Amino acid sequence: MKLARVIGRVVCTRKMECFEGLKLLLMQPVDETGKDAGNALVAFDTARAGVGDLVIFEAGKEAAQANPNGWFNPADAAIIGVVDAVTGAGNTASGAHRT
Repeated sequence: MKLARVIGRVVCTRKMECFEGLKLLLMQPVDETGKDAGNALVAFDTARAGVGDLVIFEAGKEAAQANPNGWFNPADAAIIGVVDAVTGAGNTASGAHRT
């Protein structure tokens, strides 16, 4: 699992049937201190996240398995939780502050 900050929504008028009913969000991966770590990506949401939330996500083939519409799909990223806080030595990331 990895951390990311939700930075936007992705709206599709047409999409594969396996993504029907799922919200697509744009997220920026972050490190344990909350700093950007890599390129933004699109993920389907299973955790009811919103813009501004710190989330945990899974990437790769494991992401497809989180799709409630069936595991056989082309998903590369899935939001699987909304983070309340990250604690530990030097960590400053905090979650659940939607804009």
